[in-house]
Amino acid sequence: MGGAWLIARRPGRSGWIDAIWSFAVGVASVAAALAPVGHAPDLRQRLVAGMVALWSLRLGGHIALRSAHGGDDPRYVALREAWGGSFSVRLLGFLQIQAAAGWLLAICVMMAARAPAPAYRLGDLAWSDYAGAGLLIAAVIGEGLADAQLKAFRAHPANARLVCDTGLWGLSRHPNYLFEWLGWVAYAVIAMGPSAGALPGWIAWSGPVFMYWLLVHVSGIPPLEAHMLRSRGEAFRAVQRRVPAFWPIPRASKELP
Repeated sequence: MGGAWLIARRPGRSGWIDAIWSFAVGVASVAAALAPVGHAPDLRQRLVAGMVALWSLRLGGHIALRSAHGGDDPRYVALREAWGGSFSVRLLGFLQIQAAAGWLLAICVMMAARAPAPAYRLGDLAWSDYAGAGLLIAAVIGEGLADAQLKAFRAHPANARLVCDTGLWGLSRHPNYLFEWLGWVAYAVIAMGPSAGALPGWIAWSGPVFMYWLLVHVSGIPPLEAHMLRSRGEAFRAVQRRVPAFWPIPRASKELP
């Protein structure tokens, strides 16, 4: 993340921050999952390493391709304006917090890879391993589909001042964040497994809990929706009234302040 800071100090490059973070967390998590402890990596370790590598390459690659065309992430534009002359120094500290968050997530992945093997197994894996892998694949596909739908919507010039509320974006204002969170639940499912109460399982749940707090209450939805209100105004307020922010639960229309 220090490298991301060197790149993002100049205007027009902050989009690379999330790409670098995704790749960095992926590398750290794969290493944590595969590191041998008295024996070569077993099947579960390789499964978990493959899962986090799939997530990292998909998300990091998507953001990198988007960032290659230039432009700032609106969240960091807002921070640059708010922090003024101290932006560079404060950004360095902010990205080190992101680095610490990445290590927490890598630990959660490690807990899934190293959780005690349950007594009931299907072949070389437990049912929870299959369930977690399926959940991660569904999350990666869902997030990719949400990104593709948004890209297709933005490709039409007529939609320049409109807000995407079709497809998955008609069920949740931030389906990409929802699927991102769901992907981290997968590691907790694997770590917990049939042996509920195992310490690795409870530690692994800190990952999805942390990601939910981060995405919904801190650096995800709040600054992004503030930007959307500034840039789209009443069009976005109308979407806020119709579409829930995170959970795709239908709700009655209500006026927002």
